[in-house]
Amino acid sequence: MVNAIYDVVIIGGGPAGLAAGLYAARARLRTLLIDKGMIGGQIALTDRVENYSGFPGGISGTDLSMAMHEQATKFGMETLYSAVEAIEVDGRYRVVKTTDEGEFRAKTVIITSGSEHKKLGVPGEKEFAARGVSYCAVCDGAFFKDKVVAVVGGGDAAIDEGLFLTKFASKVIVIHRRDQLRAFKILQERAFANPKMEFIWDTVVESITGNGEVEALSLINVKTEERSNLKVGGVFIYIGLQPNTDFTNGLLTLDSGRHILVNDKMETGVPGILAAGDIRQQSARQVVSAAGDGATAAITAEKYISENKWEE
Repeated sequence: MVNAIYDVVIIGGGPAGLAAGLYAARARLRTLLIDKGMIGGQIALTDRVENYSGFPGGISGTDLSMAMHEQATKFGMETLYSAVEAIEVDGRYRVVKTTDEGEFRAKTVIITSGSEHKKLGVPGEKEFAARGVSYCAVCDGAFFKDKVVAVVGGGDAAIDEGLFLTKFASKVIVIHRRDQLRAFKILQERAFANPKMEFIWDTVVESITGNGEVEALSLINVKTEERSNLKVGGVFIYIGLQPNTDFTNGLLTLDSGRHILVNDKMETGVPGILAAGDIRQQSARQVVSAAGDGATAAITAEKYISENKWEE
């Protein structure tokens, strides 16, 4: 595949990228999806998806991701596992440079690289990574059987993953900097009704301590400034997401949160480069909306290619 020319190169294998791949490949465009990690992105790390239409009983994030990938592959989409270092414009082509598989020339590029978990940035977070500090309950929850664990955050991910952790942990303590949760009401209802879940309000983590592995959190109440020490066997951090746009290297216009600015056709300010899903400004950050974005981007890419004459 090295140095090959594609009609569409998709950067990122989450729901937006997989939907774009399906629509592009089904339109008989030569399509390559490049992903640096696990197909499905953040959704692959979700225990249960209950709000994607067509699955009244819900479906695991992994199963949904694999099904979407299989469907796109069936129509001819190719997949490459590699990190993208940069995107450049070379005449009429867009060049996607990867870390270990060379570069790929494309008529169009669809960026669906999603986001990654924000870090607390406190002492001990980096030191205890994979030794009690985690950003994925589905990945690591089983390691905390019968332990007291903390979840930092108050949004959908924090509460959903906190509920999942109650399958293993003896107690799940949610630490939130505000006095009420931001998660969907149905998740809040489940969390408040779960006897294994407790809540510490108006509080942030100042540091993470331990001896070889996490043993305690140093906390401070943001209203009273009272400090306390909480003994835990692990901490799961869900304080938001930051978009993976570093590889765009100033080529595209970003907002203050480093999301890519697009129009309603998913077009960026550079012709032939589109963006979809969590990576774009004002995304709803839902599987169903990401898939819709991806479909829109692929349809726009197909129209862009058909309206331009290409010399191979």
